Amino acid sequence: MSALAARRRHPLATALVVLLGLLLTGVAYAAVMPSTADASTTTASADDIAQGQKLFIANCATCHGIGAGGRDNAPSLIGVGAASVDFQVGTGRMPLQASGPQALKQPVHFDDQQVEQLAAYVASLGAGPAIPSAADVDPAQGDASKGAMVFRTNCAMCHNIAGAGGALTRGKFAPNLSGVSYKHIYEAMLTGPQSMPVFPNQTIDPEQKQDVIAYLATLRETPNVGGMSLGRLGPVSEGLVAWVLGLTLLIGFAVWLGAKSS
Repeated sequence: MSALAARRRHPLATALVVLLGLLLTGVAYAAVMPSTADASTTTASADDIAQGQKLFIANCATCHGIGAGGRDNAPSLIGVGAASVDFQVGTGRMPLQASGPQALKQPVHFDDQQVEQLAAYVASLGAGPAIPSAADVDPAQGDASKGAMVFRTNCAMCHNIAGAGGALTRGKFAPNLSGVSYKHIYEAMLTGPQSMPVFPNQTIDPEQKQDVIAYLATLRETPNVGGMSLGRLGPVSEGLVAWVLGLTLLIGFAVWLGAKSS
């Protein structure tokens, strides 16, 4: 017993116990935690992948490296999935035109087939979120009322409850969603581009993503009941108009009463 007690008091015993505890915790977490990346379900042909590799080397490898492993400030693209490429390239944000707080939406440099080929090549390097299908982004399949709740909880603090966008820190901003295609909105939720957090299917499931799209579609189709949208920026623009018009009317009325009494 004295020998066992001596081992327990050994200086390395505590460190060994902590190490074993961390190891067991990590193994248990990995076993119960679902993967945050959705493996691509699209089957690309070998020719598409080969063509995508050529496009990548000619247009993307300067920043991201020949093997897409990243270089300097350009991140690794291994495991980002086809959806990330389709969003970044399909909105003209990539190839990056100029450095800045965030990449801006630009005219697209590739046709649809070339975007698909680039996405297929990057997807072949590692599993990641796939490009959503037309059924996935069909607003008619979603529930706008449920989507409003999901959007208000997860998106409105940056994009505004009406999806009109808003300013962030250090020159960044959440873009206006009114002119963004539903496919790219879905992909943004899947991949979390730039300052946007990632919303994998374990956080917002595919049905809820479809509900969000249905809600945004409702916003686009709903007329401005008051007659003026005021940018749909909420109490900021509404309060400004109320103060300007209200004070102008009050001052004008006071001047009129003063002139009349004199």
